[in-house]
Amino acid sequence: MINKYYLKIRSLFEWIAIAWCAKFLSKDLITGSKIDAIPHLEKIGTNYGGWITPIDLIKKQDICYCVGVGEDISFDLGIIQRFGCQVYAFDPMPRAKQHVQKHAEHVNEFHFFDIGLWDKDEVVKLYAHSNPLSTSYSIINLHKTDKYLEAQCKRLSTIMNELGHKKIDLLKIDIEGAEYKVIESIIEDRLDIGVIFVEYDELHSKLYTGYLDRIKKSVSQLQSYGYTLVALKPKCDYTFVKNNLCVP
Repeated sequence: MINKYYLKIRSLFEWIAIAWCAKFLSKDLITGSKIDAIPHLEKIGTNYGGWITPIDLIKKQDICYCVGVGEDISFDLGIIQRFGCQVYAFDPMPRAKQHVQKHAEHVNEFHFFDIGLWDKDEVVKLYAHSNPLSTSYSIINLHKTDKYLEAQCKRLSTIMNELGHKKIDLLKIDIEGAEYKVIESIIEDRLDIGVIFVEYDELHSKLYTGYLDRIKKSVSQLQSYGYTLVALKPKCDYTFVKNNLCVP
């Protein structure tokens, strides 16, 4: 019992420290990276599902991919309402599909696909969250559970080819630990993406050793590929913008 409360208190102080460093020092405490905030950043969506967004870089004709729907599409619907752009959302979980049918069935700009994102085109096992109420399932078994579902996943370049998109203006990935492989595949395929939102979910579970090194490496890979870190939410939600879009 003591260990349980100790871990909760420690996590709370970690979130406070991350938020303080991001806001007052413009620095990511996790990776040591400088946060180069650009003008006109706004959070779109709920506190849970929202993202800090460079609103000057989003336009009506933009192609936006939102991967990891769950039961919160406030960001997806928010950018549709704000900018009128086309949103392509992906999540293989049945509850995610039900949520979309309930809240976005008649939104013409919202296009849903019940597939997951991975670095291969294959059927994979997605393992349940340790919290039975959660809709989050993980390819890497982030919470070390035995329950799983099987689902079709695809490489991002495969999805883009199937949908006829040569570039993506905005990509949001909240995929429960699969983000490392997906980011590597984006770089391998030299994909053209303007703004990338990433949640590094390992920071929440902390069940695997070396998670801080993996987050740091992944952020560094994106920066080396030509992206600037412009915003960070305490729950480890990163906003990256392609360097050439940061130039006034």
